[in-house]
Amino acid sequence: MSHSLLNEFFSVDGPLSKIMDSYKVREDQVHMAEFIHDAFQGDSPTIIEAGTGTGKTFAYLAPILMHGGKAIISTATKNLQDQLFLKDIPKIRDALKIPLEVSVLKGRNNYLCQLRMENVASEGLFLNRDDISHVEKIKRFSEHSVSGEISEIDDIPESSTVWPLVTSTSDNCLGKSCTHAKECFFLKARKKALSAEIIVVNHHLLFADLSLKDEDISEILPQVDTIFFDEAHQLPEIASFFFGNNFSSNQLILYLQELNLTYTKYDLKDKAFFNLTEVIISSLSGLRTLLPAVGHRVLLDNIENKHAFIDDLKIVHEHLNQLKDFLIQYNDESPEHKKNLERIDNYLKQILLWLEEKDEKFVYWLDLYAKSIQFNITPLSVAEPFKKIREDHQLNWLFTSATLTVDNSFEHFKENLGLNDAREKSYPSPFDYQKNAMLYVPEGMPEPNDSNFNIYLVNKMLPLIEACHGRTFILSTSLKGVAEISTLLKDEFLKRNLDISVLSQGNESKNVLLKRFRELPSAVLVGSMSFWEGIDIRGQKLSLVIIDKLPFQSPGDPIFESKINHFNARGLNAFFNLQLPHAVIQLKQGSGRLIRDHNDQGVLAITDPRIINRGYGKKFWKSLPNYKRSRDQDEAIAFLKSL
Repeated sequence: MSHSLLNEFFSVDGPLSKIMDSYKVREDQVHMAEFIHDAFQGDSPTIIEAGTGTGKTFAYLAPILMHGGKAIISTATKNLQDQLFLKDIPKIRDALKIPLEVSVLKGRNNYLCQLRMENVASEGLFLNRDDISHVEKIKRFSEHSVSGEISEIDDIPESSTVWPLVTSTSDNCLGKSCTHAKECFFLKARKKALSAEIIVVNHHLLFADLSLKDEDISEILPQVDTIFFDEAHQLPEIASFFFGNNFSSNQLILYLQELNLTYTKYDLKDKAFFNLTEVIISSLSGLRTLLPAVGHRVLLDNIENKHAFIDDLKIVHEHLNQLKDFLIQYNDESPEHKKNLERIDNYLKQILLWLEEKDEKFVYWLDLYAKSIQFNITPLSVAEPFKKIREDHQLNWLFTSATLTVDNSFEHFKENLGLNDAREKSYPSPFDYQKNAMLYVPEGMPEPNDSNFNIYLVNKMLPLIEACHGRTFILSTSLKGVAEISTLLKDEFLKRNLDISVLSQGNESKNVLLKRFRELPSAVLVGSMSFWEGIDIRGQKLSLVIIDKLPFQSPGDPIFESKINHFNARGLNAFFNLQLPHAVIQLKQGSGRLIRDHNDQGVLAITDPRIINRGYGKKFWKSLPNYKRSRDQDEAIAFLKSL
């Protein structure tokens, strides 16, 4: 393969033009494809920032498919996996006329588990009445489904309590020793992936394999020549989860309940066994009462009654050891029994990590829910383990996203993943931001910690919202901000008799809110961080994006707090080396919701005065595209009215 072949492919009369309507050559798309082609000739990782509109997906697919060999393409979400597998890759493959086999593989919990479905139906382990009817629908579906993907079942809500009962996890899957292994939907998908030349996965699944969490089926992702990460800005956070250790009290309780059912089925007569499982379940529930209210994330060292918590956790560990002795005495060679022993061993090891001397390279913290505790051990940095993985797998490692640089520098991303030896290139968005978009920062806004901040925000933004007849996203840095802004907007719209709907995160699912926003003639959607990326609304439907505050992560977050302390202990400025770069990347993601196409137009309003009156503010706006900039409200309103 050569540059000339790529140039021919992307040319005005080339193969791609034959299958695409109104095809236009994008110079940076061709250059990006060439840069990726060159990566296959060397041994250094490659990082590419490609601004919105560059055409990055086709720019990386063409050289990967032309290169041959086996490749994994990893992206951020299941929706993006489906987009690649069902639309983008088939287009490039058809244009190239290459008979490549392509497979999509998702995590185990996306596929029905026939064994667990059979067990739950026969044992009646239901949490509510809906589960009973849902299981019947699922059984009927499984009899005719080819893929077994639960996403194909439309009439059972995603929030249904039945899903964990009819899908498996790496913790409870019996793998090849399962009696349903031959017809297992997940193993079929894995087998298909093993034979494919292009495998489309998501970051969570890939890191689960790379970090060897999936030892029972450790070849779930085969040896390949190339691993390509799209939406790579998410990797440091996702990797930190898989290079750490995580379990929840709910997982352990569910395991104990399944043990009771399993050994009831085998007619185990020893009442002491069942009494012990109940004691452990009660002890785990008691642990939760020692901790703060719902919604908290707390460092182990910051728990007020830490010693009582650790003492009670020791008791849980002792009781689990006693339970293990029961299981060992029960001499059974069945796959289920062997798996139960493995699982109890795993929980014992995980709890022991909280009782022994702590590793200073990790953060020990708890995520607190109404009735459960998520135990998390997270590395302060993933650079070292990720670098070791790259050294162990001599492949072509490539990374791309629209948001990887801070003030035109890749240093923050490179340091996070230990990619200091990487080749790097940035391709700016081809959109005409000077002509089509305005960055507006209103005068007279108070500091973000002012108790009246949201009142000022709504008063300043109402004339703009009215000027574009709704068609607005308001992106807040907190759920509290979402609630306050939504309430204030509804009141003002009522006072002014404005027929503009307010859609708020939390009232309905994300997909439903976005569907309603597209369908309503005039609407404002108010959302928090989950709405800052991965949303593509083109045309006049979205003309105004308002960002309330610069997205600095809360210093109260236990991981972030520990990282700040770690930076400071090393004599580094945590604000400039950690907090500021992280916030800049987040702002770039949020602002990217506005202009999605060459013909899109609109205003990006940032109501945080720090972007102007702090020295570091320049880092933010210099990292954004070249918007026309203004602080004049009348100018912003006139711009919106002209659209």
